[in-house]
Amino acid sequence: MDRAEILNAPALPFSAASGCPQSRQRIFSGVCHGTLGELLQGPFVSNRQVCIGLISLPIKRYSWMHFTYGDDGDLLVDLAEKEKCRRVIELYLSRHRRALPRGRWSCESELLQGKGMASSTADMVATIRCLDALFGTSSPHALIADLLRQVERSDSVFLDTYALYLSARQKVIRYLGSELQFHACYIDEGHVVDTEQAGPALLTYYQQHLAAYQRNLDAALDAFRRQDSAAIAHCATISARLSQGVVPKQHLDTLLSQQRRFAADGIVVAHTGSLIGYLFVTRPDPVHMGELSAFFRSLGHQCRFAQTGF
Repeated sequence: MDRAEILNAPALPFSAASGCPQSRQRIFSGVCHGTLGELLQGPFVSNRQVCIGLISLPIKRYSWMHFTYGDDGDLLVDLAEKEKCRRVIELYLSRHRRALPRGRWSCESELLQGKGMASSTADMVATIRCLDALFGTSSPHALIADLLRQVERSDSVFLDTYALYLSARQKVIRYLGSELQFHACYIDEGHVVDTEQAGPALLTYYQQHLAAYQRNLDAALDAFRRQDSAAIAHCATISARLSQGVVPKQHLDTLLSQQRRFAADGIVVAHTGSLIGYLFVTRPDPVHMGELSAFFRSLGHQCRFAQTGF
């Protein structure tokens, strides 16, 4: 079934047997969390090839996708600014040999676009989960990864655990557990980064600094094994330092110079985005939050506080 056939196929009859709703109008939704950049991003050698590997930092901010069955809608209009979501809908329908019934799509997101919050990936995963709800199915992680692989390099927001993940191959190298949580105070430095276009420059830079990245990755994996939050935050800081050579952050040196003052356990960045902030193992109290807010305001930015993890 090609693209035109999928988009123009007649609606299938809804019935209990097909896993589709029998009521004339129901709303189906999918939700996916985003990330606050990455704890680590760097090279991972797989089959003698240097790949982009990462350990995302999940954040309790979300993207939603909704489908209102029975409403008059037009996929190309409803999701006019969500080309990747439209593409993943086509792939999903082709894989399952389904056709969309009449209905209207709508979306909402708390995630900033082009900043390093995995906004486009979260949108696509929310779309897949919305389609699962509509058709009464449950896409396994392997299927979600396969659909994403055909659209873009992305991360592991469809998992409910930390993972060392190859973003282009959409492959989990190692699951790292879901127990650890951090508290973050972060800012958006303002620029937009094209994740896809940054890929070649990242790989070239990684090949020049393989040893330093490998030492930090080994330390991070050991810290996850020991469930040592402070050590993981330290590895995140090293990863942020390393990334300055390819996607630099304007305020990293300032944050490093003031890290001890604020008793921050580490620094987190969106390695291919514009976010940077402090990581805390223990939640800052209101006085501490006020001091952090004043500091970031002195840099010309409004900070945000967030809890990360699962």
